[in-house]
Amino acid sequence: MQSVIPPNIILDNLLKNWLLEDIGRGDRTTAGLFSTDQVITGAGYWLVKESGVIAGLPIAARVFQLLDEKVNFLPTVTEGEWCESGTVIAKLDGPLDSLLTGERVALNLGMRLSGIATMTRKYADKIADLSVQLVDTRKTTPGLRILEKYATQVGGAKNHRMGLDDAVMIKDNHIAAAGGIGKAIAKVRETIPYPLTIEVETETLAEVETALEYQADIIMLDNMSVEVMQQAVKMIRQNNNRIKIEASGNITLDTIRNVAETGVDYVSTSAPITRSTWLDLSMKIEKNITNIAGGGRGLE
Repeated sequence: MQSVIPPNIILDNLLKNWLLEDIGRGDRTTAGLFSTDQVITGAGYWLVKESGVIAGLPIAARVFQLLDEKVNFLPTVTEGEWCESGTVIAKLDGPLDSLLTGERVALNLGMRLSGIATMTRKYADKIADLSVQLVDTRKTTPGLRILEKYATQVGGAKNHRMGLDDAVMIKDNHIAAAGGIGKAIAKVRETIPYPLTIEVETETLAEVETALEYQADIIMLDNMSVEVMQQAVKMIRQNNNRIKIEASGNITLDTIRNVAETGVDYVSTSAPITRSTWLDLSMKIEKNITNIAGGGRGLE
């Protein structure tokens, strides 16, 4: 599956803000090590300290490039590759002050995104042989959504809507506010632009029947038992085989296989993002450091 990295016009604004948050009024430690008339270069590498799926290396590279275009960040593994503990996943070289100043922001992003990709892969592997697609949700960290959803792609999931403007999803509170599924669909259909689709969340077979009657494009089966879900899938397929069916609600590694086998098209879960932990990565600076400006020895 091809994973799409956000374009630089979007990515750079995020990264600059996160760098500013970390740097503040200046990197006191790094600035104290080097005089302003020195350009000291060094080399280093990134190391995996626990096994998992690697994600975010191109984004980490961009962090360093924003600090100094002379920094070279070369991934030594493929984005989305499963790596064992001890694997060197990237090499980098360039002005040492930029390597040190960008280290934490770059590593934080790499660890967070790799953790999400690793958990996503575990879920995706459970249903890899079935004709069903794992999708993520909008349960993301504010400010990090576009990157966290990128990481789920790397891990093997498909993105659900990125935001409220991507598609119509009529959930339980919308239904309550509108006075019922039928009224909600009818009201929304009058105002949405072409070609937005309408998805409706259902919790009972009666609600599925109403969603079919009002011609929803996608029907979500939310928090249903496997037995009820099987009945709902059969009902929908017999009515209109073009309607897409999504299962959601309390999907775990133990339950996703049974849910997927009901015949739904998609299984959505927030777990790859909300239940993942960071994958432990580390950056190591090597000792082959040269003072370009004065030919000095630099740091040892």
